[in-house]
Amino acid sequence: MTKTAIITGAGRGIGEGIAYRLAENDYAIAVADINFVSAKKVAENLKQQGALAKAYQLDVANRNEVFDLVSEVIKEFGELAIFVNNAGVTFIDSFVDSNPSDVERLLDVNLKGTYWGIQAAAKQFQKQGRGGRIINAASLAGVEASALQSAYSASKFAIRGLTQAAAKELAKDKITVNAYDPGVVRTPLRDAIDQKTAAIKGLSVEKRKESVLKEIALGREATPKDVAEVVSWLSSPSANYITGQSILVDGGMRYQ
Repeated sequence: MTKTAIITGAGRGIGEGIAYRLAENDYAIAVADINFVSAKKVAENLKQQGALAKAYQLDVANRNEVFDLVSEVIKEFGELAIFVNNAGVTFIDSFVDSNPSDVERLLDVNLKGTYWGIQAAAKQFQKQGRGGRIINAASLAGVEASALQSAYSASKFAIRGLTQAAAKELAKDKITVNAYDPGVVRTPLRDAIDQKTAAIKGLSVEKRKESVLKEIALGREATPKDVAEVVSWLSSPSANYITGQSILVDGGMRYQ
């Protein structure tokens, strides 16, 4: 029976990198993204490389859509093995000036979306009776909060909490729940963060990038592939005894 990995937010950036990496491990890939055009492009590229893949449009903030996605994927591919809650959004603004609609949307996507993903995946794994892997996108901002990203930081701290709580509850079903905490990863989302942060601080984008780079011990930004390798390991037999953990992938920006 084909084993499948569902990856939310897989239309670009880190999620896209995870999709390509898990396809190398012979999983069928459900490429889920709110932008169906992007998701379809990734799925087509995967199929051209010989992988089984299909694109799905998904707003993770909608619980029904998340559960429907799992049902559709099972009908298409047969069995769920991995669920990666990668989808997320952010905005840059001061704490006191943050727009309520921006805050609500961010929490709906990042926090509630992860909650619904854990629920939907766990119920399917319990039904299958053979365990499974749930892997969540937290962040360095969920280890040490980022200025100008108050709501994002709050959501990522919360995701680390969800990861621990779910791991404790689901261990009896042989379901592991872990998270990855990226630092600075060069993606379109990061480009937008740098541009807005630089504007608020009165810096050029290049000066902003230079100042952040000085905080990274290994001297370079991460790539989506760097993060995808961690997700690949967490989904592998080598990580059978790992659950409830959040792994920093930040090149040595923070230590815990």
